[in-house]
Amino acid sequence: MKRLPIYFIVLLTMLWSCTSKQEEMENRMKEFISAYETKIIPLYRENSLASWEANISGTDEAWARSEKATIDYVSFFVDPVAFAELKELKESGMVKDPLLARQLELIYNYYLQGQIDTSLISEQIRMETAINKKYSNFRATVENRQLSDNEVEDILRNSKNSKELQAAWEGHKMIGPVVAEEVINLVKHRNKIAQELGFDNYHRMSLELSGQKPEDVTKIFDELDSLTRDNFIQLKGDIDTYFAKRYGIAVTELQPWHYQNRYFQEAPEIYTVDFDSYYANNDPVKLVTDFYAGIGLPVDAILAKSDLYEKPGKNQHAFCTDIDRAGDVRTLNNIKPDSYWMNTILHELGHGVYSYYNDITLPFTLRDAAHTFTTEAIANFFGRLATDPQWMCDMKLIDENERDRIAGESAKALRLQQLVFSRWAQVMYRFEKAMYENPDQDLNQLWWDTVEKYQMVKKPEGRNMPDWATKIHVALYPCYYHNYLLGELLASQFYAHIGSDVLTGSSLVGDKAVGDYFRNNVFMPGARFQWNEMIEKATGEKLTAKYYAMQFVQ
Repeated sequence: MKRLPIYFIVLLTMLWSCTSKQEEMENRMKEFISAYETKIIPLYRENSLASWEANISGTDEAWARSEKATIDYVSFFVDPVAFAELKELKESGMVKDPLLARQLELIYNYYLQGQIDTSLISEQIRMETAINKKYSNFRATVENRQLSDNEVEDILRNSKNSKELQAAWEGHKMIGPVVAEEVINLVKHRNKIAQELGFDNYHRMSLELSGQKPEDVTKIFDELDSLTRDNFIQLKGDIDTYFAKRYGIAVTELQPWHYQNRYFQEAPEIYTVDFDSYYANNDPVKLVTDFYAGIGLPVDAILAKSDLYEKPGKNQHAFCTDIDRAGDVRTLNNIKPDSYWMNTILHELGHGVYSYYNDITLPFTLRDAAHTFTTEAIANFFGRLATDPQWMCDMKLIDENERDRIAGESAKALRLQQLVFSRWAQVMYRFEKAMYENPDQDLNQLWWDTVEKYQMVKKPEGRNMPDWATKIHVALYPCYYHNYLLGELLASQFYAHIGSDVLTGSSLVGDKAVGDYFRNNVFMPGARFQWNEMIEKATGEKLTAKYYAMQFVQ
């Protein structure tokens, strides 16, 4: 009988050895995941529920429960034995099954952030909870009246009295001195944690552990700065001319409180379309219920568990939360019948359907968005509809004559909104990056230098207040804001792709192909793919700014 060549025997032995090693490592990963899910799922759910209750009630008891739940959840990832196992699995390179490898990548990063003294984590959570309570309970005091954020925004949007505008704007800014010192201490504490884990600062750590390279994000922001600067300069001139006339003052006399919102992050209403009037006698909740059902993504179950309207002690902002990644999805809003809250509820339910229509058969870790900015993209995609004349016509809010009458001005308003927001996002990204690089610098001056450079709004003469600390995201949602703008880029990419390859007619309204497309290509894949891989599979190309530029710049 002919004997096998020795080299062939060696090759078979090597292949068997590799297969055996891979099988061993993958079995270890499976065992790790099984034990991990048994413990992390109830911790995740309790943390989500406790945070929800604190944000809708604002009571000390609820915040205490939320703080404890957050500590319990975050502390789970400090286990050095578990991290050592993950590190060995990762460095072996033998976990090759795609779902196992993706879970290993994500869970490893969760544990990496926990490889520090648990007292540092507990202290961070304590600091964040204390600051969050102050934001939640703060109300601006204007002429001996306590005003909610909605009431401040109403004054800034509608008043033509400069003194009243200034009083409302400055009243809101008084939260700054209340929290500024605590926020700086929190920034330094976060940096300490990041440095102990081997990162330069918390900003860099946050981006890298979320799967983003800081240099790539900065490159995109530099590109967008270049793309939008000239257009924004021209639009800012139009804005200033409009407001100088509105308030009966010279352009040189315009101040930050003259731009119709607290941060000049929303487009001022310089065009003739009064979008609020179309919603004044309509129920935003009914509208979103009908719309999402029409595209095959019903939201009744989400709304049934949501908290939608203003009440004392409640968080005045808006967010969506996935309580358990198994169907309990909720949104917090403070809805009023106007275009702002119509946009907001469409936006938050965009997050909601992304979470609600996930693939329940995926492992717990992968029942999440491909990246935080991909869920922002879906939210932005739907939020934009609130001021889309075709959508409003199809939803029976206006007739075809009104649609045609406002089409031109509406397009200008949307373009203005995108450019105004783009420049605002530049402020947030650049400020946070610089703040974490050097929290001891003059942050008050850094804030206004950045505002003047990117938004072209001048600092009030002699002002030296921690206005940067009035933006809750700086303190409690750190190193995140750039994802809103990346989400706008992707929303435009989805918009172009759906318009050319998905729509069965001329309108999103009632087109279930749109819901099917998002469910099958974006929601169901969850986090099984790296974000750019998901985007390429869903749209045919990786993330690009070209569709955003085509839609709003060129």
